[in-house]
Amino acid sequence: MAYTVTPTPVGPVGSQYCVCKVELSVCGQNLLDRDVTSKSDPFCVLFMEVNGKWVELDRTETAVNNLNPAFAKKFIVDYHFEEVQKLKFALFDQDKSSMQLYEHDFLGEFSCTLGMIVSSKKITRTLLLGNGKPAGKGMITIAAQELSDNRVITLSMAGRKLDKKDLFGKSDPFLEFYKPGDDGKWMLVHRTEVIKYTLDPVWKPFTVPLVSLCDGDVEKLIKVTCYDYDSDGGHDFIGEFQTSVARMCEAQDAFPLELECINPKKQKKKKNYKNSGIIIVKSCKITRDFSFLDYILGGCQLMFTVGIDFTASNGNPRDPSSLHYINPMGTNEYLSAIWAVGQIIQDYDTDKMFPALGFGAQLPPDWKVSHEFAINFNPTNPFCSGVEGIVQAYSACLPHIRFYGPTNFSPIINHVARFAAQATQQETASQYFILLIITDGVISDMDETRHAVVQASKLPMSIIIVGVGNADFAAMEFLDGDSRVLRSYTGEEAVRDIVQFVPFRDFRNAPKETLAKAVLAELPQQVVQYFKHQNLSPINSEPA
Repeated sequence: MAYTVTPTPVGPVGSQYCVCKVELSVCGQNLLDRDVTSKSDPFCVLFMEVNGKWVELDRTETAVNNLNPAFAKKFIVDYHFEEVQKLKFALFDQDKSSMQLYEHDFLGEFSCTLGMIVSSKKITRTLLLGNGKPAGKGMITIAAQELSDNRVITLSMAGRKLDKKDLFGKSDPFLEFYKPGDDGKWMLVHRTEVIKYTLDPVWKPFTVPLVSLCDGDVEKLIKVTCYDYDSDGGHDFIGEFQTSVARMCEAQDAFPLELECINPKKQKKKKNYKNSGIIIVKSCKITRDFSFLDYILGGCQLMFTVGIDFTASNGNPRDPSSLHYINPMGTNEYLSAIWAVGQIIQDYDTDKMFPALGFGAQLPPDWKVSHEFAINFNPTNPFCSGVEGIVQAYSACLPHIRFYGPTNFSPIINHVARFAAQATQQETASQYFILLIITDGVISDMDETRHAVVQASKLPMSIIIVGVGNADFAAMEFLDGDSRVLRSYTGEEAVRDIVQFVPFRDFRNAPKETLAKAVLAELPQQVVQYFKHQNLSPINSEPA
């Protein structure tokens, strides 16, 4: 079967990368009361339908003793115009500290698509129970906002001489930040943590999107309210003030901005009332929180290399039971993995010239074992033109090599790492290297491979491992540091998780695009994480 590479579509960048993020704010009204002695303590959980199953994306904080909660925690969802993204908002009454949802009382749910929320901007709907009947008079309101402005604001706040609200001791102050909503009412944006037993609190610095705090308008008035925390949810009002981000940005590290916290009732009653304390803006900084797409649009190239396992355990490529046997359809699991990943990544590399390397084979003419050889047998120019070029070089080299062993990964990892290290000398976010290793089995040089991965974690580089065949892939799972940090044999830890492992057998009967999505799932965040860690902005980005 002849493969053709579809030409790169003109227009939006590939659908697998979201065009934008959408922030969803959730409020509940008239929720069911599940607590005997007090009101419900609701929290909201957001699910998205993935392959026919509901997968939890995130959950809000718990609102204590409140049947009409406005949750401060926002849901941020990637918005794909061309996909039907089914969402479910489920409310629960928190009864225990357990993370398991069945431990909490169900208060009702509402399902819809993200497109429906976005097109309406704000919807209010009835909450339903599991049997499809209304959950009492319970309603849910969901408001959507596009987070296309990537500016974030970091605020460092403190207080001085706040009013004492507790009979036996000092106050337990926290702050709430509000912006004006479209309906003229104040909308909760952020709630700080509670600082116990003090009238002079220093809150932890926090960062929120500028769009969340003031709709991106630094002159817009925002309201800051100070409360004394009570565990029963009946927080005591200390005072409030209005200001703008522009005003708060006057605060410098050496020159904090001081704002009076006013209690209007006290102000009316007492002639000599000054204030209920001072709220201090210690520092206020606006920066840009760059996304994967920002780096790609800024000109970052993804440099793709393939490493192919030619060890004897794969079986003789002329034998139909071999993993390297090319079937009458012109494919095998190695080729399927190369196509799945390569077809997506090649759009992000202008010259589309990819090095393709093999390991674990004896090479002509002297039949020495090599663990990093060019599959086109041209060591000075191992590049193949596009994914088709890799496929052709792979098919052409099979009859000319002898499958051997052992299965050593470290030479190929170190090979790509050398190029990634050279790229760091440019000190720009211009290149990021991706090594796809396709293998049938157990790694022989585990210590060296662990060490190579730990060293590579400091470089602009990610490693994707696709396991073909039915071998035991426990060692691969170990390299994929999703559950724990990978350590070198010297004890050194990887500075970030750069390995993504998937067994091909999980995708044998799935649509082609599911393998690509699974394999590339963590890549965008790995790219962003590396450049942020290095304090590198996209090449042509505007200052905040």
